[in-house]
Amino acid sequence: MKHRVAVMDLGTNTFHLLIAEGDAESQHILYKITNPVKLGEGGINKGVIQSAPFERGITAMKQFNQELLKYNVTEVKAIATSALRSAANGVDFINQVRATTGIDIETINGDQEAEYIYRGVKASHCLSDQTSLIVDIGGGSVEFIVANNKCILWKRSFEIGAARLMDQFHQIDPIPSQSVDDLYNYLEEKLSALFTALDQYSVAELIGSSGAFETFAELTETANGNPFDINTVKNYTFNVDDFYEITDSLIKSSHMQRAANQSIAPVRVDMIVVSSLLTRFILKRSNIEAVVMTTYSLKEGVLASMLG
Repeated sequence: MKHRVAVMDLGTNTFHLLIAEGDAESQHILYKITNPVKLGEGGINKGVIQSAPFERGITAMKQFNQELLKYNVTEVKAIATSALRSAANGVDFINQVRATTGIDIETINGDQEAEYIYRGVKASHCLSDQTSLIVDIGGGSVEFIVANNKCILWKRSFEIGAARLMDQFHQIDPIPSQSVDDLYNYLEEKLSALFTALDQYSVAELIGSSGAFETFAELTETANGNPFDINTVKNYTFNVDDFYEITDSLIKSSHMQRAANQSIAPVRVDMIVVSSLLTRFILKRSNIEAVVMTTYSLKEGVLASMLG
């Protein structure tokens, strides 16, 4: 039997399961699913997983375990990121998952998370000899990686994920201009280390890793009247004017307008606003004028390391 592995990316907003077989050069995806658990709901900035999302997470892990049995998986790697590593009851969740499913969850730090994201983005073949800024906007943290197709030049994880920013700055909808100003001032302070690093490198483009960037791409293509299936896309290059137009409309929109848009996944309906603001702030603050999206991220990086 071929080496059959499973990767679980247990994030603040979504739990991902990816089952594949083969080796580093020849991978075959057998099954993948995303479950909008919203583990950080109601407690992301309080450092605790609330009871309802706690139970949703346990239910999702039981469902994932059924798929592992169905596909006769021989090796499993379950990776927990920001919400579980920062929550006071994160260990309780990990212990309950082990007791009910036998799955051992590994909590990684922000540095390890950035490393896996780089491996995933590299596997998509969107990196080149030129220097890029990879941005992965999660619910709990955001990873920034300055890199090319040969190596990482600089990396850092910041606990400023979309769920955290929304909890602090997006309480009124549409988001008021004062809240936008407050958010930008907050980011200027929190991301000083990033801007110091960017001053050292000539960055040609921003590469957005999955998540919100998939939504930006789908909204752009839909607005241009083109069919778009994210499941068939690995990399996508934005027209920068289109990117600013789409994110501008999202920032000005109401919850009702976003919820009615079929191109926005329910789990991203509200967090897409602060994700738009964060991305625009990074672009303007660093004078980067090119934006690319890849659907590859942490789970593909973990998969590459397992099959490699």
